[in-house]
Amino acid sequence: MKQPRHYLQFKDFTREDYEQVFARTRWIKDKFKRYEPYHPLFDRSLVMIFEKASTRTRLSFEAGMQQLGGSAIYLNTRDSQLGRGEPVEDAAQVISRMSDLVMIRTFEQDIIERFAAHSRVPVINGLTNEYHPCQILADIYTFIEHRGSIRGKTVAWVGDSNNMCNTWLQAAELLDFNVHVSTPPGYEVEPERAGLYGTGHFEQFEDPMQACKGADLVTTDVWTSMGFEAENDERMKDFADWCVDAEMMGNARADAVFMHCLPAHRGEEVTADVIDGPQSVVWDEAENRLHVQKALMEYLVLGKVED
Repeated sequence: MKQPRHYLQFKDFTREDYEQVFARTRWIKDKFKRYEPYHPLFDRSLVMIFEKASTRTRLSFEAGMQQLGGSAIYLNTRDSQLGRGEPVEDAAQVISRMSDLVMIRTFEQDIIERFAAHSRVPVINGLTNEYHPCQILADIYTFIEHRGSIRGKTVAWVGDSNNMCNTWLQAAELLDFNVHVSTPPGYEVEPERAGLYGTGHFEQFEDPMQACKGADLVTTDVWTSMGFEAENDERMKDFADWCVDAEMMGNARADAVFMHCLPAHRGEEVTADVIDGPQSVVWDEAENRLHVQKALMEYLVLGKVED
């Protein structure tokens, strides 16, 4: 049996793969906006396994699969045998025999890697503690829509070196752009955890204002990600100077855009005047989760599709 292709980290795809996915995203989104049906995955099924709560991930995958002509099945680990100790490897064997695609949103990357190793069908990372490739896929496509190619551009990441930051760093190496990272002391990027295989596209800054200087895109995330709630009070103090405000955006290029993967806490990691201001593209960014993931699922199941 042919080995399925998985999407577990951003670096699982090549630059050519991304060119194909972005081209298909543009075509599929145009069909969607014209209310023209497109059902390449008719009679195919997607199983969505959630160990972490979600709004955008569930909605975009479930609606996306239905719009492609297939069906989506929601599984929460609390309501399945996975939550009662069934080995991940066993679950992968069973679930992949009954479906065509699996999306998993969980904690440790090791869980999804083990599942994929025993799956007969493609597995997609809907989010882990280490990586969030589908979100960065949407973010980069959104930048392309608004500003053209991201190659050679500068992305400023302000805040925690979390799964989003790790994935931006992988994307920069692969797609040839630069990432300026500014974190509070003690929260710096860990290259091994980020899965970095090069350092030519990454620079660390102690001062977030300097990280934003000349940036084409400024982006951030909540200070306390899921699974780190016990650290919330300490993080509120540590990150107090890492709030993206109008002054930081003013240090970026005049045509810079602002992104946030959502949900956002106005007044913490970003001020209301930035996220709701004219440079913000967060709503396009959120919507594009739907379109890029439709292109991703089409690619994983059918391979390269021509218009």
